[in-house]
Amino acid sequence: MNDLTRDSDRIMQDSAMVLRDNREGGRHRRAKSIGQGSASLKSQHLMRKLIRVLLAVFGIMIAASFAGMILNGIGFWGVVITVIAIIAATAALGVFPKMKVPKRADLNKGNVRQMVGRTELWLESQRPALPAPAARIVEDMGVQLDALGLQLETVDQEHPATREVRKLVGEVLPETVDSYNKIPRHLRDEKRAGATPDEQLTESLGKISKEIDSVTRQLAEGSLDDLAIRTRYLEYRYGGEIDGPDEGKKDES
Repeated sequence: MNDLTRDSDRIMQDSAMVLRDNREGGRHRRAKSIGQGSASLKSQHLMRKLIRVLLAVFGIMIAASFAGMILNGIGFWGVVITVIAIIAATAALGVFPKMKVPKRADLNKGNVRQMVGRTELWLESQRPALPAPAARIVEDMGVQLDALGLQLETVDQEHPATREVRKLVGEVLPETVDSYNKIPRHLRDEKRAGATPDEQLTESLGKISKEIDSVTRQLAEGSLDDLAIRTRYLEYRYGGEIDGPDEGKKDES
């Protein structure tokens, strides 16, 4: 059993290395999270994986110990089988189950922090298919979404402005990206209305990014009643016009 104990120590170290490699992206090195919301969800997922691995290793060790007591030792091949079982369990549970990308329809569910995290995860999954300028905006948007989520946590979740902001982040933003993805790749570099779909997407995401920043600043200043997110903006579709809060006030005057 001493050999088994020594082997188990080594295996636990190997297990930790497997999980650490999986967290860092393994051989393929996944891109870093765009915000704290998605990073938190990933950490929770990895923690659940770690717990499953530890429980599996503990179960295998207990089974091997009982087998050793019943059989008066498990012998060399018993140790080998135990080691293989632990390595196999660690490798399998360190990879599976993979973290599921939230569906677009589910982004706006749950509390504000969950909405922000889901939206960031969804944007991360879409990032590889976006043109480079748009992908950079998405990466920067993670910090903006984190800040917006923190501000919304201090506001009544049933306030009309809060619901509209949630719709902006959980529906309008992903719909903009989704609309672009529906365009066939060979048509994305063809100009329509004076701009290519790639250029239109980048411009649209830039406007949404500025709107998120503007809303966050207003919430931070306590200007909830002055928050101007108009119905026409919330009905915005890919390629449409977006007016900021100040522009909205000018139109109404």
